[in-house]
Amino acid sequence: MLLSMTGFGEARRQDEARTVIVEVRSVNGRHLKLSTRIGEPFSSLEPEVERLVRHRLKRGTVQLSIRVEALRRPEDYRLNLAALEGYRAQLIAFLGDAPEPPDFLSALLSLPGVVETSRPCPDDPRAEWPALEPVIVEALDLLERSRREEGRAMEEELRSLASEIASHLERIASRGPEVVSSYRDRLADRVSSLVAERGIAVEPEHLIREVAIFAERSDIAEEITRLRAHLQQFDAVISSATAADAPGRKLEFVVQEMGRETNTIGSKANDVEISRAVVEIKGALEKIRELIQNIE
Repeated sequence: MLLSMTGFGEARRQDEARTVIVEVRSVNGRHLKLSTRIGEPFSSLEPEVERLVRHRLKRGTVQLSIRVEALRRPEDYRLNLAALEGYRAQLIAFLGDAPEPPDFLSALLSLPGVVETSRPCPDDPRAEWPALEPVIVEALDLLERSRREEGRAMEEELRSLASEIASHLERIASRGPEVVSSYRDRLADRVSSLVAERGIAVEPEHLIREVAIFAERSDIAEEITRLRAHLQQFDAVISSATAADAPGRKLEFVVQEMGRETNTIGSKANDVEISRAVVEIKGALEKIRELIQNIE
């Protein structure tokens, strides 16, 4: 199955000490390029994160972020009594003889610096890796699932475009012999006109030689055979695709060869109908190129 290089995955887990949130998104890229955003003090874990990503992904531009939020504990909060007393003394002096408002205490507690919080910082961030790794793996699993879903849709479209090319190719193949016959008839008519108008005699063998030269120059049988073979190879790559095979690069090469044969057919076949079919094939190949740019 084909894998798209575009996808998104998010995973989160919470235990008695922390909440871990991992987001990973990817877009197309010729090689694997990883960008990580990990808050302190966990930046030292980047090599382990990169190892996980490279084990799962082969191509694409990947952005991965990890947030670790420690759960609050009662001991994480404390009152700054000096600040509280300072605010209280100033407010009482400001109020003078006026009574304290009903929400006086809550107003004091909401002032900056009165309630202090602290977040516990792990002594060894690597000790947190067992809690982080399964969340990263889950996010990568979800990313891969989204890439598979998009890859399935891309595979259907690629097969449809290949079928369209095959249909136009058969039109070309059936039209090929008619091109030589049509040229022979046109040449014979021209020769007959010259004979009738100017009395010029043309030997039959000269006419046959001219038709033979044209037939040789416009012969596209070999190109048609090769293009059919490329279509079969294109289908085989899609059918046997696995993430380890990097099918996107193989498809790029096959499509390049298909384009080369199509150009040769267009340049050799001196026929309007074949030229139209060639234009249709080139249009389908361009759509295929755009699609496979996003295949891993």
